[in-house]
Amino acid sequence: MDALPSPSSSSSPSTLKKVGSERSEVSTMSGLLGLGGGGGGGGGGGEDQRGSSTFEYFGWVYHLGVNSIGHEYCHLRFLFIRGKYVEMYKRDPHENPGIKPIRRGVVGPTLMLEEVGRRKVYYGDVYVLRFFNRLDESKKGEIACATAGEAQKWLEAFDQAKQQAEFELTRGGSARNKLNMETELNLDVHRPRVRRYASGLKKLIRIGQGPETLLCQSSSLGANGSTDGYFERDINDAIEAYEWKCVRTINGVRIFEDVANSESGKGVIVKAVAVIDASADTAFEVLLNLERHQRYEWDMLTGDLELLDSYDGHLDVVYGTFDPRWHSKRDFIFSRQWFCGQDGTYTILHFPAVHKKKPPRSGYRRTKINPSTWEVRNLNTSMGSNTPRCLVTQMLEINSAGWCRWKKNHCSKFEKSVPYALLCQVGGLKEYIGANPALKFESSTTVIQSKLSEVSVSNAEFEESEVKDEFYDAMSADSSSSDEELDNKDSKLNLALKRTSAADANKELDSEVAPVMIDPSQFRGSLRNGKDEADTNCWTCPSGMGFMIRGKNYLKDNSKVMGGDPLLKLIAVDWFKVDKSLDRIALHPRSLLQSQAGKKLPFVLVINLQVPAKPNYSLALYYASDRPAKPGSLFAQFVDGSDMFRDARFKLIPSIVEGYWMVKRAVGTKACLLGKAVTCKYFRQDNFLEIDVDIGSSSVARSVIGLVLGYVTSIVVDLAILIEAKEEAELPEYILGTVRLNRLKLDSAVRLEV
Repeated sequence: MDALPSPSSSSSPSTLKKVGSERSEVSTMSGLLGLGGGGGGGGGGGEDQRGSSTFEYFGWVYHLGVNSIGHEYCHLRFLFIRGKYVEMYKRDPHENPGIKPIRRGVVGPTLMLEEVGRRKVYYGDVYVLRFFNRLDESKKGEIACATAGEAQKWLEAFDQAKQQAEFELTRGGSARNKLNMETELNLDVHRPRVRRYASGLKKLIRIGQGPETLLCQSSSLGANGSTDGYFERDINDAIEAYEWKCVRTINGVRIFEDVANSESGKGVIVKAVAVIDASADTAFEVLLNLERHQRYEWDMLTGDLELLDSYDGHLDVVYGTFDPRWHSKRDFIFSRQWFCGQDGTYTILHFPAVHKKKPPRSGYRRTKINPSTWEVRNLNTSMGSNTPRCLVTQMLEINSAGWCRWKKNHCSKFEKSVPYALLCQVGGLKEYIGANPALKFESSTTVIQSKLSEVSVSNAEFEESEVKDEFYDAMSADSSSSDEELDNKDSKLNLALKRTSAADANKELDSEVAPVMIDPSQFRGSLRNGKDEADTNCWTCPSGMGFMIRGKNYLKDNSKVMGGDPLLKLIAVDWFKVDKSLDRIALHPRSLLQSQAGKKLPFVLVINLQVPAKPNYSLALYYASDRPAKPGSLFAQFVDGSDMFRDARFKLIPSIVEGYWMVKRAVGTKACLLGKAVTCKYFRQDNFLEIDVDIGSSSVARSVIGLVLGYVTSIVVDLAILIEAKEEAELPEYILGTVRLNRLKLDSAVRLEV
């Protein structure tokens, strides 16, 4: 691996601040997205793309790929993003003024990024981002970062670059032609110099065998310009049915019981909650680390753990033994599935498992562990403090009989049980990080102040020069809160009692056109409309009151309100079984849009959710309006706008109304910008817009949907779709449409021949 200097020693640590003027909101469903090598994340500064300046991000990453003779490589590289332009250097241009980039390109509208997950490279684990062209997936590449948090920051950086490109496209035809003529980012095409590298084969192999610097490179996220404060965390975007009651406090860790479901008899859900003085990235890395000596310092129950297998970068299988103080001669196997939401919240799911590498061990009794989850999210930093903080929550399912006996008798047996020891892991984690001050700033952002003229070329110089290299070749942010946050949320919860009115939504439709009466009986999909809430294998239309959306004053105080009646009417749902993912389902002869009644509707929004499985499934939702979109409205901009605009605005809010609690935690209740989480294809024709949502395009989404399908016959899920409002004139938000899916049966899907 190339020897590179460390980031500037004069850099001062600082927590990540929000860049630009645009607020951010995201989801766990993202919760609803291969590379190798670790490195520093990127961060940025500057004004919003609508202002006179552009965002800039720079930092160390690792470039993964395969060279022309088939050898894998992992090179430490310095990445610099200015506006829509990206440069890659062998050395830090701050410390080497005048150095030429080895790669340079533009982030085009068709560039897609996927967070692939964790991968082992040489002697360390890194977090991989994959780049590809939506129209030509042969153009692809990978970079990697040392932590999941840094990978998320680079995702944000490239998203800002895409928004800059979109803004320039909206300025006129000349800008569009200019962008189309520029060479797009390409990470996979080999540079002309690869032959010279191949001729020095020994040197190439030696460079690729450089693990000593892989995880020693410190994080660096550079920023020029000012920032406008910290991210403000939102409350959940769907109303949950949990009712938590604190039943015990142990060493600053609160233990809660979900009293709303305590009488179900199916097990009790309890949780332990603590505020830790470290970033969510740091806490997440400690939780995932299986190294024995580190776990001995905070995990008094399961310190001896062994990794058996890894899958897809977001799932692995672990074998372990209990500490003899809790269970003598007992072992266990569990799977860990993790992902990071668009708001930076980490979720880790633990399930009991079996594995062929570890059959029952002689002299040991194989134990089935309790299903559990970890959730780690950043908290706002206190005024005048640089110390990052996060809220760590561990949720656990335990036997209801034993829990109730302990509550009634207050005997000491529970303190000697495995569930109690598991809940105490939160306390152990808090004390371990508190006793290791270096961990508190381990993943902190480093802000490097330097003059722009010393490190990069101006936009004008970019535009005048020819961008010859394609840049793919360069790579071949729940009910428990901290006390400080509760005060801020009181006003939000009061405002949440309000609802968006029908007038707010109807302003999006053309009032000068006479409305058309929509008769639902004229439209019938393959999935039937349910009679009532107790019906199964059907769909219904819930109101928008179960969803929290941005209110009129959101840009000032982050307040949200209950959703009102949807703008569009759900007229039918198709539940199809297909051999492979099917795009443009509205053009299929069996689609209702090919009927005479469908062709007469003023406008139809088709949401085609492509579900990866064996076989594949398509859930097609048909939303109709009685009038066309009002010219100039946000709805009209979305319907007739560019794909990049749609990707940045198309939002979905999920909510598991009924179902297994682990599925609820996996899906979450945060809004998800689908265009940033998975690949979305848009097809505008005649009186409809179809959005094909490829859930299988994201490894995280695939794993979550796989979990959901395992329980689909017993869950009730609500979905709300909307267009994200980012400007004051676009507020308050309104819900485009909703759907409730009641306990679907996979075998009821109708075979659709292509």
